[in-house]
Amino acid sequence: MIITKKHVSRRQLLRGTGVALSMPLLDAMIPAATAQSKTAAETPQRFFGGFVPHGAAPGYWVPEKEGALGDKLPFIWEPLEPFKNHLTILSGLHSTSAEPPPGETGADHWVAAAFLCAEKPRKTAGADVYAGHTIDQIIANEIGRETLLPSLEMSVEDPGSGSSNCGEGYSCVYTNTISWASPTTPLPMELNPQVVFERMFGSGSSPEERVARRERNQSILDSITDKISSMRREISVPDRNRLDSFTENVREIERRLNIAASATTSAPEDFAVPPGIPQSFDDHIKLMMDLLALSWQGDITRVGTMLFARDLTGRVYPESDAPTLGFHGGSHHGEDPGRINEFSKINQYHAKMMAYFVDKLANTEDGDGTLLDNSLLLYGSNMGNPNQHLHYDVPHILIGGNKGRLKGNRHIAYPSRTVPTGNLLLSILDQFDIHRESFGDSTDRLDGLA
Repeated sequence: MIITKKHVSRRQLLRGTGVALSMPLLDAMIPAATAQSKTAAETPQRFFGGFVPHGAAPGYWVPEKEGALGDKLPFIWEPLEPFKNHLTILSGLHSTSAEPPPGETGADHWVAAAFLCAEKPRKTAGADVYAGHTIDQIIANEIGRETLLPSLEMSVEDPGSGSSNCGEGYSCVYTNTISWASPTTPLPMELNPQVVFERMFGSGSSPEERVARRERNQSILDSITDKISSMRREISVPDRNRLDSFTENVREIERRLNIAASATTSAPEDFAVPPGIPQSFDDHIKLMMDLLALSWQGDITRVGTMLFARDLTGRVYPESDAPTLGFHGGSHHGEDPGRINEFSKINQYHAKMMAYFVDKLANTEDGDGTLLDNSLLLYGSNMGNPNQHLHYDVPHILIGGNKGRLKGNRHIAYPSRTVPTGNLLLSILDQFDIHRESFGDSTDRLDGLA
């Protein structure tokens, strides 16, 4: 037998002027006649944590029965129906970490930081902030050490506008980020997709060079065209298709960034949009999701977080089915059925944005499967019924196969006010072979998840 398969290193970069472009996983990165699971090209796991404040409309997100999901999902999760086999809905969880510490007042709207650490943040408005080491950073320390970026922290709302000032004795940092490198080290959530893009692809070039390149409307890929053309001649047809798809995705994102940077229309007075940021929430969050999917495809990072909105935001979502309803105002529905229905449309719209990301992953090849097959996505809130500021029966979902470790098409219901969200975070760490006796406010691992 003659083996002609060419081997390309998984760590090979396409280098050009001011560019170090990571490669997607190609067949040529797996040595000939070698099982994929026995090589360094084995597909990695990925993790995503997405947080949305203000809970969810009661009656619109919990399936009617436990076990296998029905033919039709609850209204809020309907956008995720195409991915039902990768979806696990968790109900009954209690976000005790979002409630005030014993003897203290306030919390509720100021503790998004607790979402991924299940620790009650210290009540302080000073520099002595203290929360918890979040699972995204713990996972990044394990699976992100070989990537260009250990993790990407993103948001789609400016911490300085479009939301009320922080109060009740809590520092703004607790609501401005959900990622903490240590209990005293909050990580900023990047708002500008141009900055994210340059972190991914602009290594080695100065800001002046990047501006000049953008003004010339010159793609970063232009400087490595010859290298790509040469590589295309040496790899298989399927690999060529993967490489072409990857580079086309880069060019499309860069085109959209250029459009956003040159936009001349004015932003609403109550929401400041820095240069380069799409003024449409829909365009903004989809662009961020595209960047994250691209970073996973190229193995630039394996961990990402997204702050969908800040607590108390009055933002409206024109592309939703409730185009004039402010997010926070709508969450205080007064238990009126009509107003609950309107609020549920905002919840569903956010789920549509998750579905957009999931669809990207499901349609991107990754080794023997897809990015969705090899990822674990966590999406949820720290409130249940927001009208009453309840922190039990909070909505959480898991999406993805996580390399066969996570089974979908399930609704797992836990007894109300009994199981803290720390149990979920502890179980997610297990999914990445990070085993601890406890985590945050955990009392045990989640029954039935593994």
